[in-house]
Amino acid sequence: MAARSLDIGPAHIRTARTIEIVRTERGLSQRRLAARVTAVGRPMSNTMLSRIERAQRRCDVNDLVALAEALHVFVLVLLGVDPLPGPHLLRT
Repeated sequence: MAARSLDIGPAHIRTARTIEIVRTERGLSQRRLAARVTAVGRPMSNTMLSRIERAQRRCDVNDLVALAEALHVFVLVLLGVDPLPGPHLLRT
């Protein structure tokens, strides 16, 4: 069976970059964030996270929701959309 093309578009690239930015702003390693994502119920290795951040792996909606929960941000933030300008971007 032939490998499928990832067809990574600009929204995915922006999301991948935003995940990396938010992770580093939180002072988290890829290994630590992957452990947090796993703890919220979405098994993820640091290799999977690395591939997501480099846009070499698709980030499906379940991955995105778990990443947002683990990073304590709204999903829209990871998508690069600012739902509420100012300090309201972080969930409490």
